[in-house]
Formats: sequence, structure tokens, C-alpha cells
Amino acid sequence: MSKIMMVAALAAGAVMSVQRGPERRFAAQSAAQGIERYLTSEIPSQVEWYEDDPADSLYRAARNALNEGKYRDAATLFRRVVTRYPDSAYGPDALYFEAFALARLGSDRDLRAALAALDERRQKFPQASQGGDVGALEAQIEGKLARRGDLEQLESLLDRLDDVVDSALPPRTRGAACDDQDDDMRIAALDALMQMDAERALPILRQVLAKRDECSVELRKKAVFLVSQKGGREATSILLATARQDPAPEVQADAVFWLSEVHGEAAVAALDSILHKANNEEVVEKAIFALSNTGSPRAMQVLRTYAESTAPDELRAKAIFWIGQSGRRFPENAEFLRRHFDRERNEQIQGALVQAIAEAATADDIRWLLDLAADERRETEVRKNALFWAGQSKRIDVSALVALYSRLKGGEVKEHFIFVLSERRESAATDKLFDIAKHDPDREMRKKALFWLGQKNDPRVRELLLQIINQ
Repeated sequence: MSKIMMVAALAAGAVMSVQRGPERRFAAQSAAQGIERYLTSEIPSQVEWYEDDPADSLYRAARNALNEGKYRDAATLFRRVVTRYPDSAYGPDALYFEAFALARLGSDRDLRAALAALDERRQKFPQASQGGDVGALEAQIEGKLARRGDLEQLESLLDRLDDVVDSALPPRTRGAACDDQDDDMRIAALDALMQMDAERALPILRQVLAKRDECSVELRKKAVFLVSQKGGREATSILLATARQDPAPEVQADAVFWLSEVHGEAAVAALDSILHKANNEEVVEKAIFALSNTGSPRAMQVLRTYAESTAPDELRAKAIFWIGQSGRRFPENAEFLRRHFDRERNEQIQGALVQAIAEAATADDIRWLLDLAADERRETEVRKNALFWAGQSKRIDVSALVALYSRLKGGEVKEHFIFVLSERRESAATDKLFDIAKHDPDREMRKKALFWLGQKNDPRVRELLLQIINQ
């Protein structure tokens, strides 16, 4: 977005909610504060130099003074460029930077002189660009004066904002090429709606979201966000309609995501509907995440039901993941995950369930994972997966993990246990590796333990290796 459009948007956000009544001065103060927060302290760079210009040396001296923060000297030198060399190619820039320096000085007198310099630039050099940084600087100065109670500059600022808002949403010609500058203007006008109450803002946003052309996709995405910030049943209705009907998947996905920010059971019901009716996988994924983000018990029940449905495995796995993320907040989630594991036959879903249970990581979950790892009736990969995720848990008592080794059967699982143990930093885990390396009856397990001990910075490793070598 161009600087002048952003300036207009910031100021518009402060004044759109008032009707030019007694509140105007407060609105102008808010506008000016927003403008000052946005505009950077950087001095615009020089676009072009004219070494053969008679004013070149004087202009360069003025620029140096400006760069050094000597604003009074800079303003004086830029003024000399204009008065001594009226035909200089530096004329437009000299007047702009004179205004810039005066604006930095900041007194009422300097600010009015800055506006006069910009007006002089407009009159003397009508062919020079009047937009971009020039317009932004003028808006900044008007905002500062308006905040100090200058009603004339307040009127000028309000007129500037009226022009932006009135022209912000013109009809777009079907098939026309997308115009980024036009979008800047439109988005600036939408930003102004942030300060309007929902009753006035939502009908406008609904009209924006009714657009279907490709060029308005970014505009619709912005509108979706603004609708979500208004809240309430109407906002939920608009977001739901957008999620179902917008032709752009990215707009649909954004609508689904922001439904989670519209708190209430209506939003959960809307997300539930999308979860089962949307045809786009990205939209369904956003619905799954949004449901997990609502913090609603009903939303958790929706996800649990979906996890047991006939939906695609990838999507069921995502639902299971987010159920696990909420396991500590909703204890019934952990119980559901463990119960569902025994009924599930799909290996991908089983893996997702084990990971989700480890994420919940209650004491019961940890015991369940360790028991699963020791259960010889289970597939080897399932046992290894349970062992890995149990070992990754920060909540596991390492003594319980160490004690598991004596319960394990099968070389592949025991070898995986040694690796998992090597990932732990506790001294008890390292001690167990030493015990395995010294005393395990299985030669291969002793070798594996030695290998992983060699990766640790423990002085006992060297001693153990020397003992083995000297045997």
C-alpha cells in the first residue's frame, strides 16, 4: 500500500465514526496520532542529481544539513535554492525538502510555513508529481495542526478523507486488468471501517464480499478479517456464507479461520457444518484448526466425532492431532484417544493417535504408552512409535522409562529403546546406558549402547572403552 493511502486510512479510521459534530477535534487528534505513528523517521532519498545545474552545490549543502538533522539550516538553504535559482531543476525537490525540514522543527509557525512551501510547489511546478511522499507529508502536517485545534486544517483533513472514502469502492469493469493502485485505495477505505460500529460497517463489508471477480480477492480477504472483528450473529452469518460460497479457496479458508474468533455456539455450529460439507481440503483443514481454537467443549465433541468418521485419513489425522493438543484442557480428549486406538486398524491413524496421546501427557497417558511399547501382541512399528513419543515427553518420569527396558522383548524394540534413552539428558538415562553396555547379555545391545554413549560428553565413556579394549 502506498504511503499516502496508508496515511489516509489511518486518519479515516479516526474520523469515519463521527458526523462532523463537536467530536471533530477529538477525531482530528486521533487521526494525527495515527499518522505520526505510521510515518517513518527516514528522510526520503534523492531520486536524481543534476551536476551541471547552477544550484547543485547549494542544494547538496542543504541535503547534507538535512541528513545531519540541522533542520533550520536545511530549510534556509533549500529556500535559497528556490529564490536564487528559480529555474533550477532542483526547484520541486527543494520546496518539498524545505517543507520536510520545517515539519521536523514542528512549531505552529514552521508547520504553516511548510504547508505554504508545498502550496508554492504545486503552483510553480504543476507538472511535478504531487502524490506519494508529497501528499503524505501534507497530510502529516495538516494532522499535526488539526490536533492542536486548527479548524482550517481540520476541514482540509476531513475533505481529504471524504475524497478517499467516496472514491474507494467504485464499480469495477468486468474483465478489466487488476489495478494495484486502485486496490490500495479500496483497502484504505476498508481500514476506515475498523472504527465504525457493526450496524454500519457490516452492510458495507457484505457488499464487498458479494464481489466475485479475481481482482477483488485481496479486498475480500481484508473484508473477511474486518467482519471477524465485529463479532455477533450477523458477522458469523457473513463469514459462514463466505466460507461456503466465495469462489476463491483462499478467501474461503480465511473465512473459516476467522470463524474461530467469533466466539459463541453459532460459530461452532457453522464450523461443524463446513467440516462436513466443504469440498476443498484446505477449507476443511482450517475448519479443524478453528474448532480446536475455540476452546469450546462442543467444538471438541465435533472433532472427536469427525476423528471417528469415514473422512479421508489425512484429515482425520489432523483432527486427532488438535484433539491431542487440547488433552490437558479437556481430560475427556485423552480418554477418547486411548479408547479409539483399540478400535482403529489404520496404521496412519494409529500413529496419529499415539502422537496425540503423548501430547496430552497425563500420568495415565504415559503409563498407557509404556504398556503399549511392552505389549508383544502389537505390531513392532506401533510399539516403537509409542516408545519414541513416550521418550519425547517432558512430563515422563525417567525412572519409569528406565524400568521399561526389563519388560521389552524383541531386539528391534530394545534397540529403539536404547536410541530413545540416548536422547534423554538425565543422569539416570546415561547410567542405564552404561548398565546395558556393561551387563546386557545380548552382545548387539551392548554394542548399540556403546555407540550412543560415544555421542555423549561423559568422562566415564573413555574409562569404559579402555576397560573393554584391555580385556
